[in-house]
Amino acid sequence: MEKQSLRDMKKEATRQALANAAFELALERGLDGVVIEDVVHRAGFSRRTFANYFSCKEEAVAAAAISYSNNDEFENLLANMDESITPLEILYRLMRMQLTEELFRKMRVLVSISKRYPTLEPFLLSIIHQFQAEGKEILVNIVQGRYPEQYTHLLVGAVYGAMLPLLDGSLNVRFPGQVTDETDEAMTFDQYLELTFNCLRNGF
Repeated sequence: MEKQSLRDMKKEATRQALANAAFELALERGLDGVVIEDVVHRAGFSRRTFANYFSCKEEAVAAAAISYSNNDEFENLLANMDESITPLEILYRLMRMQLTEELFRKMRVLVSISKRYPTLEPFLLSIIHQFQAEGKEILVNIVQGRYPEQYTHLLVGAVYGAMLPLLDGSLNVRFPGQVTDETDEAMTFDQYLELTFNCLRNGF
């Protein structure tokens, strides 16, 4: 991963501010109540700036799930990996970094909103695909052709596919910081992550 320039960091900060404003308004008003003029006013930018980053309000709302605050963490992660590390272990460490409490909270909210407003769904799927594509790019850059392309492709698909039921609520998994009652027997996110990777390491 190349070191970001100050210009790139400013562009990402602008994109994030617009996306967060759109997301907040969607929570307050519903997607139908989100008006681009209100988004840019809350974020402190112009409508022209909005158009430079997003094609519509749905794209902006979905983009709020992406955080650019962990670029340094990604660089440290890559710098501390030696050539002997396996693709599965790379993805395990990446999952630990990508799948934050904030990400899951926002993604679950977005899934809920998309059920009421289907126009959001394509942009939500695009965000999920972006996370997967980022994971695959990092993996390919580290292994440098030491594994067949088919293997890395299938592995990435399996790992990220296992996370989808957590986003739509199909599996009852408890996330860090989530308040539950004493009768809740759901496994924790850490337990689910360990189960997923143990199955991939040892077979089902």
